[in-house]
Parts: sequence; C-alpha cells; structure tokens
Amino acid sequence: MNDIRRTILWVIFGFSMVLLWDQWQLSNGHKATFFPKPEAAAPASTAAPAAMASNNSVPTATTTAPAATPAQVPTSGPNAAASARETIEVVTDVLKLNFDTEGGSLVRTEFTRHADFVDSSKPFVLLDQSSSRVYNAQTGLIGGDFPTHKSPMKFSGERSLKDGQDELTLRFESDAQNGVKLVKTYTLQRGSYAIGVKHEVVNTGSTPVSPQLYLQLVRDGNKPAGESAFYSTFTGPAIYTEAKKYQKVEFSDIEKNKADIEKSSPNGYVAMVQHYFASAWLLADGIQRENFVRKVDTNLYAVGMITPLAELAPGQSKTVNTQLFSGPQEEKVLEALAPGLDLVKDYGWLAMLSKPLYWLLDKLFGFIQNWGWAIVALVLLLKIAFYWLNAKAYASMAKMKAINPKIMEMRERLKNDPQKMQQEMMKIYREEKVNPMGGCFPIMVQIPVFIALYWVLLSSVEMRNAPWILWIKDLSAPDPYFILPLVMTLTTLLQTALNPAPPDPMQAKLMWIMPLVFSVMFFFFPAGLVLYWITNNILSIAQQWVINTRMGVPPQFNMPKFK
Repeated sequence: MNDIRRTILWVIFGFSMVLLWDQWQLSNGHKATFFPKPEAAAPASTAAPAAMASNNSVPTATTTAPAATPAQVPTSGPNAAASARETIEVVTDVLKLNFDTEGGSLVRTEFTRHADFVDSSKPFVLLDQSSSRVYNAQTGLIGGDFPTHKSPMKFSGERSLKDGQDELTLRFESDAQNGVKLVKTYTLQRGSYAIGVKHEVVNTGSTPVSPQLYLQLVRDGNKPAGESAFYSTFTGPAIYTEAKKYQKVEFSDIEKNKADIEKSSPNGYVAMVQHYFASAWLLADGIQRENFVRKVDTNLYAVGMITPLAELAPGQSKTVNTQLFSGPQEEKVLEALAPGLDLVKDYGWLAMLSKPLYWLLDKLFGFIQNWGWAIVALVLLLKIAFYWLNAKAYASMAKMKAINPKIMEMRERLKNDPQKMQQEMMKIYREEKVNPMGGCFPIMVQIPVFIALYWVLLSSVEMRNAPWILWIKDLSAPDPYFILPLVMTLTTLLQTALNPAPPDPMQAKLMWIMPLVFSVMFFFFPAGLVLYWITNNILSIAQQWVINTRMGVPPQFNMPKFK
C-alpha cells in the first residue's frame, strides 16, 4: 500500500471517528458538534412563570421543586394588592433591569455594552418576559402559606446609578402572609453583572414557623435568537457541586425525567447557560441546599435550589445572603465570583488544553489590544512551539515528493502486476529511507491543540463585536463579504498543490475535493475562527516552502487533473 493510500485511510479514519463521536453524542441525548438538526421552535409560554402549587408541605428529596403549574394571580385575599402591580426599571452603567413588584422578581436584563445578535443597534437581552421569551429569576418561601414570587411586594429605592455613585440598593417588601414577611434587598455595583440579593424572613405571627427559601431560574426551551445552524452550542440548565462538578442538563432529559444531578449538597450553584451568556444563583458554601430541575409548563423549565431556614420563633428574623449573576461569560470574572462558575463557558472535553490557550490569548490581547491580531500572534506562537514536529512532517513530504517520479514510473511499468508493484514500492521506500507515515503522525499530534483553540475562539464572549481590521467589525460573526473564507479556501488549495501528487487519479481528485468541501463550512463560521485557520495555513505553507528548498526539492504546484 503506497503512502497516499495510507494517508487517505488515515483521513477517512479520522472523519469516521468524528462521525462516530457525533452519533455517540446524539445517542446520549447531546447535540451534534457540526450541522445539528434544527429544532422546531415551540412558542414560549405566555402564562406567568411557575407558581407554587402547594405551600403547605416541606419539600423532601423527591419533591424538592416548586410546583409545576402556572397560576393566575388571585384578585382577592393575600394577593389583592396585585392590582397595583408595577414594573420597576433600574439602570446602571452596564445593565438595564426590569423588576416585577409581583414577587420582586427580576424579569428582564439588558446588557448595554453587548449588542443583540439579530439587530446590532439594540442591546442584548438575556432575561425577558414577552410573547417570544420567558426567562426569569425568582425567589420565595415554601413550607407553608408564605410569600412566594407570586406575592405582591412594595418597592422602595433609587432607580438609576448616578455619576460618582458605586452602589445602588433596591428593596421589595411583602405583606405578612400567614404571619411571615419576606423582604428582598437587591444591591447593584458599578461595572458588575453580579447582583447581591439579601432575603430577610420575619416571623410577625404568634407561632413558630419553619420556612424554606427557594431560588430558581425559569426559562422556555427555545434556542437563542441568531444561533448558527453550522455549529452547536449548549443551551439549558447546569448545576455545579464540589462532589459531582459541572452537570449540564438537556431540556429533553428533563422532559423524559432522565436528568441526572446531585440533588443535595452544601455548596455549588445553579445556572441557565447559552452561547456567550449565563445566569446563575450563588449561595455561600456550607449552606445545605436541595438542587432541582423540572418541567414547569409546556416548553417551560426550571432549575433551582432550596435551603431550609432555622425555626423562627414569633418576632424572630433570619437573613440569607445570595448572589444573582446575569451576564456575559467573561472567564476571569466568573472565576472570581464562585468556584466552578467559569465552567459555564463550555470548552467540552478539551478544557485542560483550552483554558491555558485562552489564558495565553488574553495575555496577548493585553499587549496588542486587538483580538484579531492576538489570534494571529497566538497561532504564530503555536507554530513556533510545534516547529520541529512540523519540520519532520514536511521533510517527510519533501522526500516523498522527490521519489514520486520514480514511483510513478514503477507503477506504470508494473500496472498489470499489483503484487510485484507493492514489493517494488516497499523496496524504494527502504532504499530511499522514506517513512510513508512520517508526514502524518507529527500533524496528528497537533490536532487536539487546534481543536481546543477552535473551542476557545467559539466560546469567548470577548470576540463579540470585537473588530479586527477594515470590514471585519465583529470576530464572532461571519465575514459579511466572504473575503476571509475565500482566502482560507485558496490557502487550503495552495497547501494541497504543494503536497506530492497522488499516483492514483481517483485519489488525486479526492485530495482536491475534500479541502473544497471542508472550506464550505467556513463561509458560515465566525470570522475569528476563519482568521485563525488562514494564519495557520499561511505559516504552514511558508514552513513547507522553506523546508522543501533546503532539501533540494524545489517547490512545485501539482495541479489537479479532472479528466
């Protein structure tokens, strides 16, 4: 078997492994890495998000979640004040928030420094409550007929962060319900997407009570608007605990009651994750909590935690401090907020390589102050690090190119005697001291590194709206004029032309068709990914050209013959 056939077999083997991996992902309820099947978008529920159906029993390990049935606010009884329901708009330097006086819930978050995927003239919206999206952060009490996220609350506090002011405090206070009053105090900091949320529970009644505090994120199961159909990213709940680490939960697993999470822990967080952005409830370590995920309503899901409060005697109060993060997945910010929170930025199974690559990319940006040129510099450093491996690969290719005329002549001479042809080919390899696989192994060693870099560039929110040069205004979006994908295709074909021409005409055609097919995908990939690939191609061509020249094998272009 000649070297080209071996190379083709290795390529086929590699693609087969990728396809098998995707099928394994699909069979285990995950999404395919490339070209995921589009999901039918179900309309978001227009009903109010989940209400507590039963407040008269303490949740157990098997009933840890608030009830799954939406409820309309009553017009009489404890919720009579709901007629004065109001939306409170609050503005900081990085956030524009909407709070609902029904439950004091956060129902909308706009990020003024991040543009929308679909309409770049508008700010990006994560949490929302509209006809097309339900995504809220809710808290309340269970274990009795106590205030929940459906109870009316009175608002007090300022609505905007003034110049020179670093902190803004909002207060939502419920009426006493069955002798229990709940006060929520939100503290917003300048430049921060993390919101302090203090829950003060007061027993105003005449008998002891044992309420439990729940923190939950409720979201519809629709994909985020503007998500690419050419690569797949995770959207859904996630739970982190020290014991079981990061646990992603597909909406489909919740539907089928197949969600496998650690239900009880003294640490961790619960989150809703999507490409570039996340929201999470954070509770201090050492506080016991019950974690849950569940279906709330048609196309509506919840992830949350419940923590018991100590028994409150009449007149006593209990305060629980929590944090609500709702913002972009900026790795350094997430690491500082809570252990494991940086894992919402999903690098997949190559995280051990992706994290140091991101660290290096971030350091380069600190010097260059341009993410596009930082990508170019990172690829250059990687090519330097792998220089000797690449040199061995290209040297092997140069040797193959040098003996290629001899092999072609032998194949033509012995074309009617395949067995003799194979023997003569092996003899030529031995005499010329050529390893047919010498050009493959060094390149295969580098593949995990470049896949890890692919995920770094795909996952980093810093690429959103980050310009490079001229027409590239957003490295996270496809090139609007397809210039970079065309350059990438040309450089890929140039690399192919510099390689030894396969002796078999069918193999020669395949070696030209495969790069073309592969390049088509890059017309729809983010410009930052295409830039990384172009840089890698150009540096590879330059190294191959230099090595061929040094070895006395003049570079030549082996053009295809499709006859």
